[in-house]
Amino acid sequence: MIFDLSPILIDDAVRAALAEDLGRAGDVTTQATIPASANARAVIAAREAGVVAGLALARAAFAQMDSNVAFEAWGEDGARVETGEIVARIEGPARAILSAERVALNFMGRLCGIASLTATYAARIAHTKAKVCDTRKTTPLMRAFEKYAVRCGGGANHRFGLDDAVLIKDNHIAVAGGVVPALRAAKAFVGHLVKIEIEVDRLDQLQDVLTEGVDAVLLDNMPPDDLRKATEMVAGRMICEASGGVTLETIAAVAETGVDLISVGALTHSARVLDLGLDIAIA
Repeated sequence: MIFDLSPILIDDAVRAALAEDLGRAGDVTTQATIPASANARAVIAAREAGVVAGLALARAAFAQMDSNVAFEAWGEDGARVETGEIVARIEGPARAILSAERVALNFMGRLCGIASLTATYAARIAHTKAKVCDTRKTTPLMRAFEKYAVRCGGGANHRFGLDDAVLIKDNHIAVAGGVVPALRAAKAFVGHLVKIEIEVDRLDQLQDVLTEGVDAVLLDNMPPDDLRKATEMVAGRMICEASGGVTLETIAAVAETGVDLISVGALTHSARVLDLGLDIAIA
């Protein structure tokens, strides 16, 4: 299931993006060339195949410019589109459509790109129980939207920030004095509803984790043979997540070791924008 984006997040992000683009004087090109009374019809079309994400942001961009702009999505987020297929139809005041065009396409292109890349990763491991998930390697102030796009592409979400789960990484372990002290300190600190995950890169560390108990273990940069041994050691007692330089070429081998999750930072930090275009005609 794809979660609903908060209307407040959408409105705030779109308002900031429009303000950045319009600056102090507004869209001087459109004001100079398009009569205020002109209406127009337009379509957003996919110029390459991919997965749709970000329709609500595009809708908000046009609505904030002028509430009289009608936005009709042809499909919904998470749908696959082919080259040339129409994603949405827009109709209303021409000035508003032209002025909001780039903000709408920037949001949708970015999110569609993430959703499309995620779908490609997910397809590579569809024959296993594993799910591909994102990381915190996101664009500043875009995390909620980029993680939403991952869900649109069939992936899963890791934690959204530093405050919603404990993830004890190698540097925490080093400063805390080892796996056991770090885990015991975390359990003593957090409430009963806060999940705890710990990162290990060796099987002997995993044995300490199993002795102490935890909700999830992150198996970092382990080769497939060690990942397989690790999942056998865990035997379903906690969630096993693999991480570390996973690519489209290697994800299947990682998934086939029996891990539950595979985190891939590239879903958000390296996704290419999906090519979308807005074609307009005077009404």
